[in-house]
Amino acid sequence: MSIEQILKVGADKMEKCVAQLKKDLATIRTGRANPMILDKVLVDYYGAPTPLRQLSQVSVQDGTTLVIAPFDKSIIKEIEKAVIKAELGITPNSDGLVLRLAFPPLTEERRKALTKDVKSMGENSKVAVRNVRRDMADELKKAEKAENLPEDSVKDGQDKIQKATDKYIKIIDEVVSEKDKEVMTV
Repeated sequence: MSIEQILKVGADKMEKCVAQLKKDLATIRTGRANPMILDKVLVDYYGAPTPLRQLSQVSVQDGTTLVIAPFDKSIIKEIEKAVIKAELGITPNSDGLVLRLAFPPLTEERRKALTKDVKSMGENSKVAVRNVRRDMADELKKAEKAENLPEDSVKDGQDKIQKATDKYIKIIDEVVSEKDKEVMTV
């Protein structure tokens, strides 16, 4: 594998680490209604665990209320059970046709706990990026032995790997900082 291929594959993997972090952070509730908090909710639909968003329309009624309108009204009880089981910290209110999830304002204590969770997710993403860096360095060593690469190009490759790592670590820090501000904003 050439140095350029190693860098391309590594950059793609690092990009996926950042994308996963953004996806995970979107599920953290910040006092505002966000339909993505329901992405991991699975409903028992005729014996098969099915994502809630495939069974219903989820909309934001106002800034703090989500409305879940199932396509099949007969499964509203199953959806209610699934939302409770998901432990979102919100109790659904049912009127027989739709479920409403009212997001209460976050307490200062809860905001601080969420900030810790956000930072932890950021650290996990940084670890994943550093693991990709390690894999890239290992691939570079294999290429050096297999293709008898000159020392200069190996050193240049190592520098490029480190620059890519630094770039993605910086992006992760920015994403985490942005989410922190969002969580701490009242």
